[in-house]
Amino acid sequence: MQANEIASLFLSLGNPAQAHHLARFFKTGEGEYGYGDKFLGIRVPETRKIVRKYREAVSIDDCNTLIKSEWHEIRLAGFLLLIELYKRAKKTGNDADVREIVNTYIDHIPYGNNWDLVDLVCGYILGDWLIDNPMQRDILYRFADKQDSLWHQRVAIVSTLSLIRAGQYSDTIRISQKFLTHKHDLIHKATGWMLREMGKRGGYDELIAFLDRHATSMPRTALRYSIERLPEDLRRYYLKKK
Repeated sequence: MQANEIASLFLSLGNPAQAHHLARFFKTGEGEYGYGDKFLGIRVPETRKIVRKYREAVSIDDCNTLIKSEWHEIRLAGFLLLIELYKRAKKTGNDADVREIVNTYIDHIPYGNNWDLVDLVCGYILGDWLIDNPMQRDILYRFADKQDSLWHQRVAIVSTLSLIRAGQYSDTIRISQKFLTHKHDLIHKATGWMLREMGKRGGYDELIAFLDRHATSMPRTALRYSIERLPEDLRRYYLKKK
């Protein structure tokens, strides 16, 4: 088991001042979306460096252990190492291992309880897998409908970034429509981000069509994110419609 060694390494690198900053940045105060999360104070580049060091040595059990840590950075390392296992299994063509890793990620989504633990992970496992398994995409809609889980809902929309990169836009559009009346800013930002990416990556006409239908009813944050790459005159046009 490498998990204990990895966790000990993270604990030795803790930076209390940086941990305090990260706790505020990721909204861990009472009543905030990250309430109760704990940080060691280790930046993402350092976490990725550790992941690169151990990516050939870890097992899926190691990832399970790390993902369940009380420390945010250790959970992130566990998820990033799971991505490495997924890439290795896919490269070797081992479909059973690929599916086991996808299922492991799905089972552990509740531990990915902040936006970085969603955004840095879901597209590289679940989203990538759904490119070649379109009949399984109903899982995104089940997640989108989970009113009691903000993180499942964010996984639903952010996972479509992989589909967007593959030139497939329909799921982004349908889930964005589901979130037109969502109440949380984190979903507004993620939805606008995916719509913007769609417009950047071959789906410009689809973005314009979506905005023509929904600009007046979209959350303002989602609208602003979605139009960031449009020409200035179009940005003003859609903002005025809102």
